[in-house]
Amino acid sequence: MAGDSDRIHPSAFIDPAARLAPDVRVGAFTLIGADVEIGEGCVIGPHCSITGPTRIGRDNHFIGHAAIGGDPQDKKYQGERTELVIGDRNIVREFVTISRGTVTGSGVTRIGNDNWLLAYTHVAHDCLIGSHCVFSNNSTLAGHVEVGDWVITSGFAGVHQFCRIGAHAFLGMGVLISGDVPPYTMVATEAQGRPRGINSEGLKRRGFDAARISAIKRAYRTLYVAGLPLAEARLQLEEQARDSADVRALLDFIESGERPLLR
Repeated sequence: MAGDSDRIHPSAFIDPAARLAPDVRVGAFTLIGADVEIGEGCVIGPHCSITGPTRIGRDNHFIGHAAIGGDPQDKKYQGERTELVIGDRNIVREFVTISRGTVTGSGVTRIGNDNWLLAYTHVAHDCLIGSHCVFSNNSTLAGHVEVGDWVITSGFAGVHQFCRIGAHAFLGMGVLISGDVPPYTMVATEAQGRPRGINSEGLKRRGFDAARISAIKRAYRTLYVAGLPLAEARLQLEEQARDSADVRALLDFIESGERPLLR
């Protein structure tokens, strides 16, 4: 495998125990360790390190200088076997770091499909990331963060450990997230991130019609504008959810959380 200079640069090191699909391309000075699986169509750029146990799906592109599957940055970690699982068609830009899980968490860090992780993004141990997300430059996820589908984080956004970011949410530049962000919500920066409406433009681009967006806006006003205690807001959302699957998804997110809701 390593002798095929058309696909594998001669300066790359691939552990004999690694398993690469026959068409995987590997750039100069890249290291791929044991217990790493890389699927068909993947391109691993120069100066990357991929250590295991790590499972990578097909058609992913690691541009260069990425550190993938490293030990979790957790003082409790004692070398236990934990994993990183990456899906298909993800773009991983320069100097991205993604850690494996921990045994005190789920044991796995998991990334879905069709995500963009731009330069210097950090995904810590035990994070669970959906699909179709964009993490702009210097986005940072602490350990155990959960991110739904179609989430966008702007540059220098940071998310505290154990927080959840609901589907279709948008985090503005430099926001610091210390609570759960409901689906569809836009968060803008202050000393801490604060909700500032719904991500209506993103929803339009993804095919949400006017009626669906109107129902989500009404739910947002109930939760954030009406000045209601959370318990009363949840009762009103329960009524609204009878006519809207999107509001039902929002309410289910709120009711399943362990951390405080960002309000």
